[in-house]
Amino acid sequence: MTSSPTSEDAGAAVAPEADWERAPGLLEGAKELALGPRECNLAYWFTSVAQGTLRDRGATGHHPDALVPDFLKEDGPLRDALVLEFGFRALAEEAATRLLGHYVPLAPGVPEMEFYATQLIDEARHARVFREHLVEVGCPARSLLEDLAEMGAGYRRDVLDPVVDFTLDIVRDRGDFAGGVAVFAIVIEGVLAPAAELSERKWAPLSPATGEISRGAAIDEIRHLAVAATILRDHLAAHPSYRPRLLEILREGARLWDEIPDRGYVLHREELFQEGMRAHAGRIGGYELWPGVRMVDTTAGQRYAMAERWTQEMAESRMAYMGLPARVPAGPPPRGRA
Repeated sequence: MTSSPTSEDAGAAVAPEADWERAPGLLEGAKELALGPRECNLAYWFTSVAQGTLRDRGATGHHPDALVPDFLKEDGPLRDALVLEFGFRALAEEAATRLLGHYVPLAPGVPEMEFYATQLIDEARHARVFREHLVEVGCPARSLLEDLAEMGAGYRRDVLDPVVDFTLDIVRDRGDFAGGVAVFAIVIEGVLAPAAELSERKWAPLSPATGEISRGAAIDEIRHLAVAATILRDHLAAHPSYRPRLLEILREGARLWDEIPDRGYVLHREELFQEGMRAHAGRIGGYELWPGVRMVDTTAGQRYAMAERWTQEMAESRMAYMGLPARVPAGPPPRGRA
């Protein structure tokens, strides 16, 4: 008779970067971790992610003991900030899930196919736990999808749709898998990941459940960014003539984000968070948002600026890993585009 595996045995099979306690922070992991699609295959996902990262957190994204505080369920600017943030993140993750459906059949090999199949599930899970968290803070479950669509109509039109169209042109219309990897990892997630890092940090002292949901999503994003960088590095090594095309895509992506009016949406919710943070300063105390800086002493503009700084730091690290220049200027718009 064989004995059942203990929790210690299960934990030993979990890769450190997917382990809840041992995984690095998003910024550290995305800048330093080296992973490839051969390691992060379906077996890795079932053992390290499903049985590791998501152990006891699969349904809601947070442990049952990590609760939503009652004050976050009350009407006010702090709850409004959370609803906007997680509502928009849910819409973005849903859009990402639908985009990834084009990556799986286009993948050049089985390792890449398996990895992007798991990333599709990751993004769909993120969208779900973000939505379900809104129900936990009091949004009506029955009309949630309709309410999100109405609340996020402007965000979808101004921010998500241009990014989706840009990605579909490269992946679906041109069939450029490597270009699609670059768009998703460097342009989309490379820009949005630092905001996810900020989310994890700022909600941690206020709501254990909210902080854990962001933490779990960040652990996944580390893997997504690291594996994509390895795919692109190896593709450039095997096809050096692709380098000019990759740089062109990155320039177009940088120009796209320069044109997208996302700043107003982010700053609006950060101003709401600012107002709510002042009302609950006693709960936050001396908690530092980054070393040497108490969260209660930060402003919406400072938090936005720090997220932009993290974006640049992550991009420079990943670009160096791929053997590309740290900064790719946006350049002038192509002819015929305002």
